[in-house]
Amino acid sequence: MKSVSTTVGLCLAVVAVVLGMFVYSVTRTPLLSAEQLRDRGVIILPQPREIAEFELVDTRGDPFTVERLRGAWSFIFFGFTNCPDICPTSMSVLAQAERQLQQSNPEVAAHFNGVLVTVDPDRDDPKTLGEYVGAFSARFVGVAGSVEDTAEFALQLNVGFSRMPSASAQGEYSVDHSSQIVIVNPSGHYHGFIKMPHRADTVAQAFESLRAGF
Repeated sequence: MKSVSTTVGLCLAVVAVVLGMFVYSVTRTPLLSAEQLRDRGVIILPQPREIAEFELVDTRGDPFTVERLRGAWSFIFFGFTNCPDICPTSMSVLAQAERQLQQSNPEVAAHFNGVLVTVDPDRDDPKTLGEYVGAFSARFVGVAGSVEDTAEFALQLNVGFSRMPSASAQGEYSVDHSSQIVIVNPSGHYHGFIKMPHRADTVAQAFESLRAGF
């Protein structure tokens, strides 16, 4: 009787392993080559670029430096909370990608960092920026600094932005800015970027593929 119970137990264990492997094969994000990623608008630099020291602050007032970019893959978007379309759309895509990764492998998803660097620090105070970023994901980080410090950081990542005076209201302005999502690798180096239009599955595939080959 004992041998029968043991045999049944082993069979159930084997079935569980096989079922687990099947579920993983179905739900895992497929890995893509650099060429396949490029076809999806993900541009990987031939040689990742080191990022020079910079110092911004997060919404808690803690320093946000190159050290904060090390140890995980950071997907950084430069935008602002009053942005009418591109910014909320891109941040929503990053949040959807994070949820996809958490559903397939929460442990791996912990190495995915979403960051919004405001290009409108005069209007995006820490409270406003924090609430905005937190609406997309509790794990995402909002970052700010002076216009000069932000521009210096953005320049290293091939991102540009500028104020555009309003034609209808004196003293009002909007901000024109680049739309790519910047990818920084766990060494804190500029690794590549994702062009518009942004898609959650593309972001998740880029993260999984780059992480697997790093």
